[in-house]
Amino acid sequence: DSCGTNLNFEFISSGINAEYGTNTANSLLEKIVNIQPKDSGAGGGETREELVYRLAAEMLEKVPEDFIPHEVKARLQKYGIFQPMNIFLRQEIDRIQRVLTVVKSTLKDLQLAIDGTIIMSDALKDALDNIFDARVPSNWAKVSWESSTLGFWFTELLERDGQFKTWIFEARPHVFWLTGFFNPQGFLTAMRQEITRAHKGWALDTVQLFNEMTKMNKEDVNNSPTDGVYIYGLSLDGAGWDKRGMRLIEPSPKVLFCALPVVHMFAVNEMTKEQKAQKVYECPVYKKPKRTDLTYITNIRLKTNQSPDYWTLRGAALLADIK
Repeated sequence: DSCGTNLNFEFISSGINAEYGTNTANSLLEKIVNIQPKDSGAGGGETREELVYRLAAEMLEKVPEDFIPHEVKARLQKYGIFQPMNIFLRQEIDRIQRVLTVVKSTLKDLQLAIDGTIIMSDALKDALDNIFDARVPSNWAKVSWESSTLGFWFTELLERDGQFKTWIFEARPHVFWLTGFFNPQGFLTAMRQEITRAHKGWALDTVQLFNEMTKMNKEDVNNSPTDGVYIYGLSLDGAGWDKRGMRLIEPSPKVLFCALPVVHMFAVNEMTKEQKAQKVYECPVYKKPKRTDLTYITNIRLKTNQSPDYWTLRGAALLADIK
């Protein structure tokens, strides 16, 4: 017992030290970037301003079209504007539109400021510095999401916008990219409300979120489930996944994250005896690698041969975004 305790203590201590080391390294790299000369020319003979002007022009070409309010309203009315999932979709579209507006405004004003047509405000100077350093401008980060680099952030903007435009203008997706939502908890709550309304006698207060694992990748999903939703985009941190046996296993050497297959999320009014008897680890799901109350989404039940406490001590968790 004492040996096990020492091993557990050493494992937890090493995890804390590793996290401290990562945070220290990130902080140091950020300071190095911040003290770089800001008036240096970039590669190819471009000045800093010329480079940022060119990048702004390239991003403006790629930024998606705005959501037209009357078009969105018409589609929502067709789907059922007061259905829980459609209310959620409208809220998400409002938020992504706010991001699109801020991005376009910043990039256009930045080009004008570099040309000397308007004054270079503090916000525009911040945008110029961050775009040059391949980081997310502060006013963009305030209305959107965390990301380690501007490239990752901009790619995610396109992917998020694509999911919403497909949903509103084409059809409800058969499988949802959970990472692409501003409020993933709201998505799961809307799904619970939808299921509760579909079952006479069920009350939202007693309905529990539940899940079953599948062997499918997102490309394999051709239909929506009868109840609930299929989600993808989750990665295991601190554990591996046996796709054939559909249970937790030790992570592969030198592999930091393990992609999870599609998850079927639904709700039950009461768990069956078989469901209660399952040996599962209630795996916490977080939006980002930084695990806090603010980034926590929900728990997902994952089958395990080991005791659930084993994975708790390993710090095993699911991440919606590993960048």
